Formats: sequence, C-alpha cells, structure tokens
Amino acid sequence: MNYIQIILTAFIALIHIYIVYLEMVLWTTKKGIEAFDLKDKEFAEETKVMAANQGLYNGFLAAGLIWSIIASKIDVAIFFSACVFIAGIYGAYSTKKIKILYIQTIPASLAIISLLLF
Repeated sequence: MNYIQIILTAFIALIHIYIVYLEMVLWTTKKGIEAFDLKDKEFAEETKVMAANQGLYNGFLAAGLIWSIIASKIDVAIFFSACVFIAGIYGAYSTKKIKILYIQTIPASLAIISLLLF
C-alpha cells in the first residue's frame, strides 16, 4: 500500500473509532444526542443498548481497516472500505440524513478509488 492509500484507509478507520466512542460511550450525553439528532435524553436511554451494538459493528469495520494497513493488504482494504461505503449509502437512505454521505460514503469512495488506481 502506498502513502495515499494508507492515509485514506486510516482516515476511515479513525472516523469509525470516533463513531464507536460516540455510540458506545457518549450516546446518552449531550454530545451523543446532538451527534445523532436524537429526540431527547429519554430516547437515548431507551436505545443505548442498540447504539452500543451499532458501535461494536463500527469497531469491527475500524479493526478490519487497521488490519488491512498493518498487513498491507489492498484487497482487505477494498473490502472494508466497500462495507463502509455501503453502510453510508444505506444509513443516508434509511435515516434521510445526508451528512452520513459526507462522513462515511465520500471518504470510503476516495479510499476505494486510490486502492484501485494506484
């Protein structure tokens, strides 16, 4: 993997590590409620187990991306970047929140392009 591929893949991993932190640790705090546009603290409390589960899956994505960098495996990086891309598309569609495209899909697209072309 070259430097551009590593930087883009690492950037996606860092985004997902932050998402893990938001979903597993900060979900019921002001920061978590604002980040995910939750309706109120009560709703956040009711859904915190579900959010922690989502966070765990985002952690698996981050782990796969980090593994691809450590092992210098472009095919693994493409797979996990594609997973992030698809999750971003589905997340934006299902929640009707366009910001997910900017946070997940666009960085994943850039990484995939770099992985395929360089």
